[in-house]
Amino acid sequence: MRAAAGRRLDLLWGKAAAVRAGDAAIARGPGPFVISDRPGPAEPARAEPADRTVLLTGTYRVRGKVSQRLLGVLPPVLVVPDGDGCSSIRGFLDSQIAMSPPGQQVVLDRLLDWLLVCTLRGWFDRPESAPPGWFRALGDAAIGAALRAMHAAPDKPWTLAALAREAGVSRTTLASRFAKLVGEPPLTYLTEWRMTLAPIC
Repeated sequence: MRAAAGRRLDLLWGKAAAVRAGDAAIARGPGPFVISDRPGPAEPARAEPADRTVLLTGTYRVRGKVSQRLLGVLPPVLVVPDGDGCSSIRGFLDSQIAMSPPGQQVVLDRLLDWLLVCTLRGWFDRPESAPPGWFRALGDAAIGAALRAMHAAPDKPWTLAALAREAGVSRTTLASRFAKLVGEPPLTYLTEWRMTLAPIC
């Protein structure tokens, strides 16, 4: 969600989170939330104010254990201020919404995906967030390579030596750095990842 006008809005879910012009916000479901420029008890409808507020919104329906790995580390509401590096994406998305050439919905869907990833990355870079170890480790040259290899081919019979080759480091370095960044040994993480991907019978 992006506030595109000058006034402050408040996204309410237990407590208010201020959303200002250009900010991006994510409200984690499935519970309801309220967007208001007057937090508090409901008030009678008033005349349309001169300074209108425009919101760009999108919704994702996520299911399964893989999605829960991310949703489980997000607060109910998060706000990433404008100037986080996603402004150009939001501006391009704004410009595309008014158009309707063939294939436009596919373009909008992918732009929204891009904006979501950019917003989440901006949130995890903020000091008040608590990114999980696996997210931080993806940014490490060696451990990130090992994680991506496991994610790309979870059914492969990985060994510590094979993962170390993917990472370009020794087995000892991989084992110690992986445990430090992710919080568990590589093959333990792999087992848990396979269990996450396994269909529920």
